[in-house]
Amino acid sequence: MTDQAAIPLIFIPENGVEAGPLDDRQRAWAQANGFTGQQGRLLAMPDATGAIAAWLFGTGAPQGRPVFVAGLAAAGLPEGDYQLQGDYGDPTLAAIAFRLGAYRFETYRAASPAPRLVLPEAADADEVERQVAAASLTRDLINTPANDLGPDALEARARDLATRHGMSLTVIKGDDLLEQNFPMIHAVGRASAQAPRLIDMHWGKDTDPKVTLVGKGVTFDTGGLDIKSAAGMLMMKKDMGGAANVLGLAHAIMDAGLPLRLRVLLPVVENAIAGNAFRPGDVLRSRAGISVEIGNTDAEGRLILADALALADEEAPDLLIDMATLTGAARVALGPELPALYSTDDKVAAGLAAAGLAAEDPLWPMPLWSPYASLLSSRIADLNNAASGGHAGSVTAALFLRRFVGKAGAWVHLDIFGWAPDARPGRPAGGTDQAIRAIYGLLRQRYSD
Repeated sequence: MTDQAAIPLIFIPENGVEAGPLDDRQRAWAQANGFTGQQGRLLAMPDATGAIAAWLFGTGAPQGRPVFVAGLAAAGLPEGDYQLQGDYGDPTLAAIAFRLGAYRFETYRAASPAPRLVLPEAADADEVERQVAAASLTRDLINTPANDLGPDALEARARDLATRHGMSLTVIKGDDLLEQNFPMIHAVGRASAQAPRLIDMHWGKDTDPKVTLVGKGVTFDTGGLDIKSAAGMLMMKKDMGGAANVLGLAHAIMDAGLPLRLRVLLPVVENAIAGNAFRPGDVLRSRAGISVEIGNTDAEGRLILADALALADEEAPDLLIDMATLTGAARVALGPELPALYSTDDKVAAGLAAAGLAAEDPLWPMPLWSPYASLLSSRIADLNNAASGGHAGSVTAALFLRRFVGKAGAWVHLDIFGWAPDARPGRPAGGTDQAIRAIYGLLRQRYSD
């Protein structure tokens, strides 16, 4: 679709000014301003009256060009309507990238106008809206501070999504968690003024393959009695990033009407400090009957996930996926851009990695190295929640979780960061979606009509 009022945004690769779709006057202007197609550079192109007639946008060298390069343009453009021209690759991905690059979180300040995109004619409009909405929901949740997004508010947001898509939703809350055998979720969250809970959501036909998503929902993590430093707590509003990403992914799945039976489980707590907080050295019983010695109260995410995974595994779903901002070790190993991917099924892992690369949503396969399970040993319980020795922290966390999964056809664990320390294509700095497009792409391939 073209719009006569929209400003052209002309994509130019590195050293592509001469061969690009420019006339002599435009080419001379680009050369006079030192524009060669440098990745991310924008150059306003005036008309004879001095008004901006177009923008040139550098996409960089073809071999190093990210799929989401259009997101860099949206981050730097002023308000206005734009239409893409030149070589911008897949029109649907380019449109998603532009829209996500224009994302703003402005709940707490006056909104600044963002650039708007006239959708390319060949783009899939429904897919663009679906994936942008999924990512924006996730980002909004992660960016919201804990004073406005505690367990009560996160439950309310889950209810909003359930109502929108006709999902059934039940909540097990407070001491009911003990009565219904979720002791570790209760122990981690009981010190908060807002009760811990397990949110259980269902959608789809009973006859379709079952896919269960589990998302870590720690709305704020003090570290518990093994308290974090002040610096360590600064970003802990994002410790519910697993739950946020699961909710965004669930929206995409349901909006697309994928033929699967979806279950979403969100263990939601605040890891707070009070007289009734769980302690280092405590031994907790889990839903699965496995006893866990607490080596560190700051390794709480795996505890609440374990109870939720045990519930999910009881009905042997075809595919069980958990997402969690789980370990600093994953960030040390892979940095903020690459979530660690663990799976009991190598084909599923390979499919996810491939889908992530195609959608500029990368994942990095990691080993479930069984010999490291000995690092989780305890002298008085079946497991310790904190590995000894400080080695392979992300691997041992994944091995801990694997103990609570046995019946699922395939299990995937994603140790995500959920945060962009610096802006990159399609991802402004702050809370961010990770693995949504990768998982969604795999599900579309795996479960098709």
